[in-house]
Amino acid sequence: MNCVAGAVLASGRYRTGGLLVLIGGAFDMFDGALARATNRKTVFGMFFDSTIDRFSEAAVFLGLLVAFVREPKRGAGAYTGVVLSYLSMIGSIMISYTRARAEGLQPRVDCEVGWLQRPERIIGLGLGMLLPRPGRLAVLAVLAVLTHVTVVQRVTHVRGQTDQT
Repeated sequence: MNCVAGAVLASGRYRTGGLLVLIGGAFDMFDGALARATNRKTVFGMFFDSTIDRFSEAAVFLGLLVAFVREPKRGAGAYTGVVLSYLSMIGSIMISYTRARAEGLQPRVDCEVGWLQRPERIIGLGLGMLLPRPGRLAVLAVLAVLTHVTVVQRVTHVRGQTDQT
């Protein structure tokens, strides 16, 4: 679903793409809960799901990058959307990486901390695409900053947890 959303976003149809991001995000959040509720959760399933989640998130950001590159140029701020999309994507990937790395340490460090967990990022991005261009850029600016703040929160958390060992 998010690959389709990325393609739709790349075509410049932000509102439709935003709706697809929200729908895809709902399904994505539902699959893990369904696996747990039906007692079909496996270690490989969790690994595979988180791997696919990264690809799907990257597909959405790639769609945004393409859309912003294709927009008519607007003076000094012509590539603002491209830069904000890229910074948001890097922050989002780093949020996932810091959690995975922390939870792979010995001893394991739980790392579900920070302001922008995956649901918040998906909802923010999806809703942001429903807005006119200035609103889209504002949402991306918030994501660009807060994803990196979340990475710092996770690094600080892991530092606090590992200082004791």
